[in-house]
Amino acid sequence: MVREGSSIDKALAVLEAIAEHHRVTDIATATGVSKSTVHRILQSLVEWGFARADGSGGYEPGPRILTLAGRVMSRFDPARQASAALNALHERIGYTTHFAIRSGDEAVYVDKLEGRRPYQMPSRVGMSLRLHCTAIGKAVLAQLGEDEVRAICARTGMPALTANTLTTPDELLVHLAGVRARGYALDDEENLPGILCVAAPVFDHTGQVLGGISISALAMDMSREDVEQFAPEVVAAAREVSRALGAPEPILNR
Repeated sequence: MVREGSSIDKALAVLEAIAEHHRVTDIATATGVSKSTVHRILQSLVEWGFARADGSGGYEPGPRILTLAGRVMSRFDPARQASAALNALHERIGYTTHFAIRSGDEAVYVDKLEGRRPYQMPSRVGMSLRLHCTAIGKAVLAQLGEDEVRAICARTGMPALTANTLTTPDELLVHLAGVRARGYALDDEENLPGILCVAAPVFDHTGQVLGGISISALAMDMSREDVEQFAPEVVAAAREVSRALGAPEPILNR
């Protein structure tokens, strides 16, 4: 619903509604704008190319929306969109904070904020990470279907990097069910001995998993109580980034 008397709000509400609704009556119901006003707005949108008549009395998004979206996405930098949430999480917690994006069968760090600790994490922007044994990797895998997870594992293998690494698809899939239920993933010294990481998934504007945000620390510096305390903050930060990337709310609230 839009504020009464706000012509700009009404126009934007109608523009957004035609992504899901085609009939004037349905658009009016969805937006709370009168049918006569909806019709008038639609005529202007058609003239501007943001809407088009569908030939059956309804309307659909016009070609100018795609042109504008293409221009925006060509300049869209996920790391920049994540920066505010990443910095805020880092300020609150003080552990090393990462943002990584999935790239095929791995993920790549695109941002890192070093923790306020007397040590540094052995990670860097541009470094790739395996999916089966890292917190961000498992946060990503948990959002994929079983067949895709098995296919990725078949292509990359599941080498045991530490004594805690999961090394079979079956045990990984059971583990990922717990990740989905909790909303976050834990790398419990599975990638590197002595290092713990907590991560949550980040979604893009299509609702697909894009990557994840994590916090990392030495195992002796992050207790299980710390994990329980800070995991919700990691999840909240990941959701904030997802919203900045245009992720649908139903995906974030499931």
